[in-house]
Amino acid sequence: MQTPLKIAVVGSGLVGSLLAIYLKRAGHTVHVYDRSADIRTIKFSGRSINLAMSHRGWRTLDEVGLGNEIRKIAIPMDKRAIHIGNELNYQYYGKEGESIYSISRGGLNQKMVSLAEAEGVEFFFETRIWDVDLATATLHTGETERGAWVDLKYDKIFGADGAFSRIRHRMQRQNRFNYSQEFLPLGYKELNIPANADGTHKLDKNSFHIWPRHEFMLIAMPNTDGSFTCTLFMPFEGENSFDSLTDKETLEAFFAKHFPSTKDVIPKLVEDFFKNPTSTLVTVKCFPWTFEDKVALIGDACHAIVPFYGHGMNAGFEDITILNQMMQKYGDDWNTIFKEYEKSRKPDTDAIAELSYRNFLEMSSKTADDKFHLQKKIEKRFSEKYPDKWLPLYSRVTFSYRPYSEALALGDRQKAIMDEVMAMDGINDKWDSPEVDARIIALLAEKAE
Repeated sequence: MQTPLKIAVVGSGLVGSLLAIYLKRAGHTVHVYDRSADIRTIKFSGRSINLAMSHRGWRTLDEVGLGNEIRKIAIPMDKRAIHIGNELNYQYYGKEGESIYSISRGGLNQKMVSLAEAEGVEFFFETRIWDVDLATATLHTGETERGAWVDLKYDKIFGADGAFSRIRHRMQRQNRFNYSQEFLPLGYKELNIPANADGTHKLDKNSFHIWPRHEFMLIAMPNTDGSFTCTLFMPFEGENSFDSLTDKETLEAFFAKHFPSTKDVIPKLVEDFFKNPTSTLVTVKCFPWTFEDKVALIGDACHAIVPFYGHGMNAGFEDITILNQMMQKYGDDWNTIFKEYEKSRKPDTDAIAELSYRNFLEMSSKTADDKFHLQKKIEKRFSEKYPDKWLPLYSRVTFSYRPYSEALALGDRQKAIMDEVMAMDGINDKWDSPEVDARIIALLAEKAE
């Protein structure tokens, strides 16, 4: 057991509220600060991409016995539903019974705050943290940035305050602190597919729906009320871009041309499109994540990623799993806890950032490509036949607990092998033959050397 401490968590989002539960269970007094109002009092819409919970996220919830409570508000998706013109193709994700789970971000956040409160965590909403004294773990709060501040002294502070973190902002002003942020030229906008009159879903509810159109795409994920949260990803500028869709006529013509199958399922297209904000997509990297034994960053505050692998929350929750392992291993030695935590996580969060960036290409372009479908069939068949020799990259990231950095390295090796396999003469006809199996086995041995 650790000596009880007074700990502040800045940010009441998904990672902040779950981290608070872990810290409270470890015997600490935990205060959570957030500049926003209590999310349980807010009707939210317009800026969310539904979450895709997978193995890593479930593990962090299950370790504190909360997984089953959250599963009640989650919908399993065992496949992609690819919409091309008016055609529909399904691509299954993993092995039989393996699914990712669609969860409303707002709904999950509301639940996590209530669960944390039930544990005895104290929340302070509408409280702005303007700065932090790193050496003394003191938060500075006040009505305005230039007005009078109140000092709040803690033993430890965790910055779980997202991609534009105030806590990280203070850490950035130290010597030898590395930091980068990179915005994609794409943005996103939320749209909505309402439920049928009887509350059922208009599309297959156990699928992750994708309308891939190369440089832009539409996705839809199911909600428990029968609706789908849709997200349109497209460039800010250029021919097919947010800038080019300026009025009702242009927007309706664009959707009729590129997403004809959505005509009857998105009734409030025009209203939602012009009402909801266009949001940005950013990758944030930094190091170190900690200051002495006083302050640590966690989740998006130290590794915000683009959403194309559905792993932002999963990676943030896995931060908590690793931090908790270090707490159990090193007891009261917080210097070592923090050092080992950041050392363990940094290569893996860099890897999932890279994988997420690459996955936009797969979702927006390759899912519409017959050759890609065939490659996936070959990989699936081979991995089922030789599970000890091959685990597809997607399964390695989503349905395992192996490090993201390992998945990236092995994924690159597998890609090199599959490029050679797909170049075999007559691969379309002999894709499920012993000859192809033998070729993959030979290439695995060769690439391992």
